[in-house]
Order: sequence, then C-alpha cells, then structure tokens
Amino acid sequence: MDSPSSPISNSLISQNASYGDKLRDELAKGKPIPLIGVYDTFSATVAAQHFNGFFMSGFGFAASFYGLPDIGFIAWTDMVDWVRRVRTIFPHHHIVVDIDDGYCDVEVACHVVSLLEAAGASGVVMEDQKRPRKCGHFEGKQLLPCDEFVEKLKKVLETRRSMFVIARTDSSDLADIEHRVSEFYKAGADAILVDAVKDLNTIKNLKSKIPKYFMFNQIAGGKSPTCSLTDLHNHGVSLVNYSTPCLFAAQTAINEKMLELKNQDGLLQGGIGVKDCTSLLDANLKRRDTKR
Repeated sequence: MDSPSSPISNSLISQNASYGDKLRDELAKGKPIPLIGVYDTFSATVAAQHFNGFFMSGFGFAASFYGLPDIGFIAWTDMVDWVRRVRTIFPHHHIVVDIDDGYCDVEVACHVVSLLEAAGASGVVMEDQKRPRKCGHFEGKQLLPCDEFVEKLKKVLETRRSMFVIARTDSSDLADIEHRVSEFYKAGADAILVDAVKDLNTIKNLKSKIPKYFMFNQIAGGKSPTCSLTDLHNHGVSLVNYSTPCLFAAQTAINEKMLELKNQDGLLQGGIGVKDCTSLLDANLKRRDTKR
C-alpha cells in the first residue's frame, strides 16, 4: 500500500510497462485468451498450473477479502496490494484487473490505473455502472451517462503507459449498447466488454461494425449462455474472463469437506495433504525472484 512517503519509482513503472504489450502480442496471434477469475493469491496459485492468464475478479475478491457481495465498496488500495502479491510470484502471467467504475471519480480512476500498471497489471476492465453498483448479471443496474463515462475513459487512456484498457458497458438496450460501444471505440479503448450478453450474435454484429477486440464474461448461473472457446472465437470474441470458477469451486469443496467431517465424527481423511500443499507453495517461493 502506498503513502506519500513511499512513492513508486519510475524504474519500477518502466520495468512493468511491457505487460500490456505482451497481452497485445498474444491477442495478435488470433486465438481467444482465457482469463481465470481468481479470488486470492492461493486460488491464483492453483489456477496457474493450468492457465497463463488471471482475471482479478471483483466478485471473488469482495467475497474472499470482505465476506460480502460485490456492491461497490472494494477499496482500491486493497486491490492494488493484491495485484502486487500475485505479480511477485507470477512474473509471466497476464493479469487483468476488475476496477468497477475506477473507484469513483476521474482523478481516482487515473491514480489507480497508474498504481496498477506499476504493480504489474497487464490490463484493467472499467465499467459504466453508476454507484451503488451490482453484479453485471443482476437486475436493477444503473448506468452513468455515456459522455460522463467516456470522459473518464479518455483520461484513463491518457494516463496509462502501455496497460491494456477494456471498456465495459452494462447496458441491456441494443441501440444504447451500439452507441456506447461506438463511443468507447472512438475514445481509444483497447477492447470492449458488453456484460450479461444473452445472444452471442450481439457480439458478432458489433464486431462487424467496430474493429476492436471483444471480451466475453463467463459466469456460472449468469444471464449469458455457457459457450466453448471455439464458439466464442467464431462470434468475434478475443478475451474470455471466467469470473468466478475458483470461488464457486471452493465453496462447493469446502462445504463437502465440512459435511464429511460432521458426518464422520470429525474423522479427517483423503484428499490433498500438507506435503502436497507445501510443494505447491514452495514453487511460488522459488519463482518470486525470477526476472522477466
């Protein structure tokens, strides 16, 4: 966490400035990139065995760090600190960060983006929801006026160095979606996310008019259909953020283990043991000082 007495040095910013470009380089290969939604550094450690991209999920972080729903109260200092911890032990993974609306006003959004880029984030997703916010797949969302959000987006784009910036709209009206996506494109966003899309053809149609990378949000139980990477690619999707698979899997596994303990008179048996877990963590210890 930063304070006026301990500013981030320009050398650190310069060192991490290429993470956004590395994401762009992989996108240029033409294959969709899966970003696995993680909720803490341990879930990132497990996910990293299988995928090379993380989505720092606001939903997951609010649940894990605060034990509360994702309704807009995440402190940006906590999110920046989390990204630093993950980047320290994963120097080569893509890290895309959910920053809600930029945590309020334009100046805060720009400051947060600067700190996240210095901490090693590859990119951010910034949305046009008005506070108090809701999960994108719930009803009752309120939107910022398009021009107000675009002004913030432009300032963020001017502030970042090479970080990849994804502009998200939570609009559900097709005409308004097309208008907002067009304005995000004109502003210079690197990619666009239309959240809670019910029909993949919406993205396909937008992609035919707006030559930008599109992101798709996969969340279990949400409004959007469950799709394979192949289907998404065929509909113009380049980035897929799997928001909460780690969190929901943890909820399932923990609940099952607690039931087992309760039903078997506290007898602990089976599954991963202390040596298995320590081996996984030892790998992080060895990796943390690896240079890019």
